[in-house]
Amino acid sequence: MPTHMTPLKIKNYDCIIADHKLLLERKNPPTKSTNGLFQRYTYPIVTAAHIPIDWRYDLNQETNPHGLERIGVNAAFNAGAIKWNNKYVLVVRIEGWDRKSYFAFAESDNGVDNFKFRDIPLLIPQTNDPDVNAYDMRLTLHEDGYVYGIFCTERKDPNSPDADTSAAIANAGIIRSRDMRTWERLPDLISKSQQRNVTIHPEFINGKYAIYTRPQDGFIQTGSGGGIGLGFVTDMTHPEVEDEVILNPKAYHTVYELKNGQGPSPIKTDEGWLHLAHGVRNTAAGLRYVLYMFMTALDDITKVIHQPGGYFMAPIDEEIVGDVGNVLFSNGWIADEDGKVFIYYASSDTRMHVATSSIPVLIDYCKHTPKDKLYSNGSVQSVLDLIVKNKGFY
Repeated sequence: MPTHMTPLKIKNYDCIIADHKLLLERKNPPTKSTNGLFQRYTYPIVTAAHIPIDWRYDLNQETNPHGLERIGVNAAFNAGAIKWNNKYVLVVRIEGWDRKSYFAFAESDNGVDNFKFRDIPLLIPQTNDPDVNAYDMRLTLHEDGYVYGIFCTERKDPNSPDADTSAAIANAGIIRSRDMRTWERLPDLISKSQQRNVTIHPEFINGKYAIYTRPQDGFIQTGSGGGIGLGFVTDMTHPEVEDEVILNPKAYHTVYELKNGQGPSPIKTDEGWLHLAHGVRNTAAGLRYVLYMFMTALDDITKVIHQPGGYFMAPIDEEIVGDVGNVLFSNGWIADEDGKVFIYYASSDTRMHVATSSIPVLIDYCKHTPKDKLYSNGSVQSVLDLIVKNKGFY
C-alpha cells in the first residue's frame, strides 16, 4: 500500500464505535426501590463491553479482513477506588479470554456513570518472581503521601507435583505512586501465611503502617487463618508483617461462616472507623458472597465497637448471575467531603456497580442494627423487641 494512502478500517467499524460511544455516555439513573441504607443504580458502571475498542480489535482491514475481536475480555470487576483530581477513579480488574487478569484505570466526573478508561492499561513492574496473575487491587492514599495499590499476586505452587497445574500460592503485591501515573513496585508482603484481601490503613499507628490481612493456610482454604487480620509493618520497602492478630473472626452459621475478608481500607468518622467486608458461606448451590459492615475504635483500631448482624448488601436480580454466580465483592469506596459515600461493588465476578449512601446513615446502621446473637431464638427476640418498640406507630 502506498504510504500516502489511508488504511481501510475493518467492516462494521462505524457500528462498533457508535455502539461503544452510546454505552460510555449512557446515563445511570437511581433505581426506585431503596431500603434507606443505600441507593442502587439502574445499570452496571463498567462491563467487558466498556473496554476500549482498540484494546480488543485490530482495526486495520488488511490485517483483520473479517473484523474479528482479537483480544477478548471475559469480565471487568473487583475495582479499587479513589478520588483523585476531582475525578472518581477505579482501578478495574479486567479478565481476558485467556483467564489472565490485569488492571486499568477508568474515570468519571460524577462517580455513577460515564466511566472512561485511560489510553492504556497498567503494566505493573515485576519482582524477580513474576506474577502469573494479578487481581483485586485496593487503592489507599496514606498519611505518608503515597497512594498504595495492594493486590493479590498469584503464582504456581513450586511444591506441587508437575501434574497438578492448578495448585497456587497467593500473596499481596504492593505498588505505590505520588501521581497515580508512575508506579514503583515494592517487595511482596512478607508473612508467615498466604495472604489475600490485603489493604493498608490510611494513617500511621504508633509510627508504623497498619495492614489488614486475611492469613490462610492454603490458596483456597483459610484453615487456621480464621478471619480478617491486622498486622504492622515498620518499613514498606521491607514489608514484613509483625504482631498479626485476628481482628474480625469468622463464626459458625453466620454470613461469614466459611471465610471473610476486608474490602477497601476503612473510612474515618468522628465516631470510629467504618469497615466494609465480604463474608462467605456455603450453600447447596455453592459459595455465597455478601457484604457486611463493622466499626473499630478511633483510639484502638484493633477494637471492634459495633457490628450489625447479617449482611449489608447481597446480590439481587441480575447481580446473582455471572461467571461465578451469587457473589457480591467490594474492594473500593469513596467518601466525599460532604459525607456522601460511593460504594463500588462487583457482582458474580462479571461486572461493576455503584451504590451510594452517607457517613451518617452508615454510622446509624452500624450502631443501632441488632448484632448477630448467634442463635435463632436470639434473632426472634430482636424482632420481638422491635415490635414492642413500634407499638403505637403501626
